[in-house]
Amino acid sequence: MRAEDDLGPGVPPCLESYREPLDGKVYRMYHGTSRAAAEKIKRQGFNPSSKGMLGRGVYLSRDLQKASRYPLRLPENQRVIVRVKVNVGRVKKIDRQGHPMQETWHDHGYDTAWCPPDCGMVSSGLQEDCVWDPRRITVIDVIELAPSLESDQQPVKDNIYVMYHGTSREAAENIKRVGFNPSTQGKLGRGVYLSRDLQKASRYPPDLPVNKRVVLKVKVNFGKVIKIDFKGHSMQKIWHYYGYDTAWCPPKCGMVQRGLEEDCVWDPSRITVIGEIFPSKKW
Repeated sequence: MRAEDDLGPGVPPCLESYREPLDGKVYRMYHGTSRAAAEKIKRQGFNPSSKGMLGRGVYLSRDLQKASRYPLRLPENQRVIVRVKVNVGRVKKIDRQGHPMQETWHDHGYDTAWCPPDCGMVSSGLQEDCVWDPRRITVIDVIELAPSLESDQQPVKDNIYVMYHGTSREAAENIKRVGFNPSTQGKLGRGVYLSRDLQKASRYPPDLPVNKRVVLKVKVNFGKVIKIDFKGHSMQKIWHYYGYDTAWCPPKCGMVQRGLEEDCVWDPSRITVIGEIFPSKKW
């Protein structure tokens, strides 16, 4: 897993989910699948689905979080995400159930069908793209998914987990370029503050409107972990000086408002950005 900005020169952009693709442009997208299927895709290319809400085609998303849920029948530790670049050709927006071209858009000269977010086409409210010709799709790489923890599970030493960090869109771009800058103050002292709770992360920064926020999805090598489970803990702000790499506040311990969990990572080099999620007012 690498930060998006580490893919090298010439890698196409990944549009924000609500922006309509422009005809003839090349964009970055994602496809969730099994490890075995990903290897076959790398060797032979994509095999279009014969059925789906948009008819025949290869189903993709610009939303890394959405792609990571597929295939739904597989446990998380057996899924991967194929990161691709797509020449979308001529694009048709399909923005409601029963659209007259919902399954016949290609017969009218379109190369890609796009469902915008919150249009009623996708149960999660997220966007989706369907590409008719697999030759328009080029595999960039395969992203291995790190496991995520339940909020009350204590992290295991040296394991890698998925977490979230809410910030402004401007700050997110800077983080992708140069990495995280640890906070110098906070309930756990110096460090990068993260959460396993996407909803919690989406509320930050609280002084910004939702359309100016972004949640960075990251993977974290936790190193040695200490649990800080009450205010006034003897190591609340000095845990790193005793050899710990991460401090963890479990939920409902009185350390965090609303009773949610929180993690503080001392060394930013333990954190790798793997995606962006744009909060919705409906969250």
